[in-house]
Amino acid sequence: MMLLRKILFPFSLLYALVVRVRNYLYDTDIWESMVFQTKVICIGNLSVGGTGKTPMVEYLLSQLQPHFKIAVLSRGYKRKSQGFLLANSDSTVAELGDEPFQIHRKFPKVKVAVDADRRNGIAILEKDVQPDLIVLDDAFQHRKVKAGLNILLTAYGKLYSEDWYLPTGNLRDSRSAARRADLIVVTKCPSELSEMEIVGIRERLKPRSNQKLLFATLHYADEFPGDDQAKKLDFFMNKNVTLVTGIADPTPLTDYLKAKTLQFEHLKYTDHHSFTAAELKLLNEKEIVLTTEKDYVRLKNKVNNLYYIPVAHQFLGNDATILTSELKDFMKRYA
Repeated sequence: MMLLRKILFPFSLLYALVVRVRNYLYDTDIWESMVFQTKVICIGNLSVGGTGKTPMVEYLLSQLQPHFKIAVLSRGYKRKSQGFLLANSDSTVAELGDEPFQIHRKFPKVKVAVDADRRNGIAILEKDVQPDLIVLDDAFQHRKVKAGLNILLTAYGKLYSEDWYLPTGNLRDSRSAARRADLIVVTKCPSELSEMEIVGIRERLKPRSNQKLLFATLHYADEFPGDDQAKKLDFFMNKNVTLVTGIADPTPLTDYLKAKTLQFEHLKYTDHHSFTAAELKLLNEKEIVLTTEKDYVRLKNKVNNLYYIPVAHQFLGNDATILTSELKDFMKRYA
C-alpha cells in the first residue's frame, strides 16, 4: 500500500495544484463564500477521517443544546437518500447515514438534517426550523459557506503539518488552510501529555496569534450499552469477544481494551463499511460482539449479543473552560 502511494505521487501534485487554485479563488473573493443570518459553527479537518469529528459535534451539543435551539447539518456520507432530508422519528440509518443517525438518536431535541449542498441545507433549515445555531459536520472544505466559528481537528501523532496530499498522503486540503480556523483541537492525545510535548506540537502546528490551540483525549465509558441493559467491562472478561470496527482509526480503541486486559479478536473493516449478508451471518455466530457506536447503529437488530463502547472527547488541563468561553462569546456575538 505504501509503495502504491509513492507511485501515485505525481497525482498528489496535481491534486495539490487543484486545491491551491480553488482556495485562491475563494481567498480572493473571485468565488463567493456565502454568509447566512443564522450563526454557523463548522467542525472539520484537513485529512481524511479519524480525528473524532462526530464526538466533537456531540460535545458541542452537550454544551449548547440546553440553552439554544440547534440544528446539525451533515453530508450524510454513504446514505441511500438524495437531496435534503430532515430527520424524524421514522428516519433510518440508511436514509441519514450512520453518523447523523447516531446524533439524531442521542440528541432528539436537536434537528438533524443531511444535504450534500450545504447552502441549500442551511437555507431550508433557516426557513423551516429557524434555529439559533447550525453546526456543520465535516465541512471545513465546503467553502461555499462561510461559518462564524471554525473548529479544526487534527489527531495526535498524525498532525496535518506533517502530512501530504492525497493519494500519497491523507491531506484533502492545503496545510495553509488551517489559518481559517478559530480553534485548533489536537485530538486523541495521551491523557498525560507533558508540557514539553505541548510546546513541541505548538511549534509544529504554528498557530496564529488569534487561534486557540486545545488538546483533548478520548474517554471511553466503563459501561457498554447494548440491546439489553448496559454491561460493565467485567462482564466481558470471560467471554469470547469479537471487536468489530468500521472506523478510520481503531487504534485508540484497541489500545484501551488491551490496557484493560480484555482478550478479543478484532475484525477490522473500512470506515462506514456496509456489512454484507455473509458478514452478518459470521457475526451472529460470535458469542459477544463489541463495536463502536457508529457501527452499532448500522448493526443494531442485525447482530445478536451486540454492545457498543461509548466514547467522548475529554479536554486536558484548562482547555474545556477555554472552549466553553469561546462558545459563549460566539453565541453572544451579533445577538
